[in-house]
Amino acid sequence: MDGWTSHSRRACICLEERSKMCLIVIISASQDSSDDVRKVQRREKNRIAAQKSRQRQTQKADTLHLESEDLEKQNAALRKEIKQLTEEMKYFTSVLSSHEPLCSVLAASAPSPPEVVYSAHAFHQPHVSSPRFQP
Repeated sequence: MDGWTSHSRRACICLEERSKMCLIVIISASQDSSDDVRKVQRREKNRIAAQKSRQRQTQKADTLHLESEDLEKQNAALRKEIKQLTEEMKYFTSVLSSHEPLCSVLAASAPSPPEVVYSAHAFHQPHVSSPRFQP
């Protein structure tokens, strides 16, 4: 015999199998640990990506808000200009109406009263239908 009893051989085999099992448990635990590390890294990466996305969304909303305010200011200025131009047109229309009956140039060149038509949409391009105002 080799000095080992059958009982001691079984104990040795059991110890050897236990150490293999322990090694398997350690490897398995190490894989679980690396899976956990990867999961934590993935979550952190996702958290950072979500934070950047929210920052971009906030920046875009802020930019749109500033652009909206600027357009509202421009709109108000344009409405004010339209109002001033409309008042100016009314003034010049009344001056012209007051002047036409007294105008010697108009009375000498054409016997009929002039017909002046103003377009509401063409303040900068007055439309005059009277032949007296043709060049």
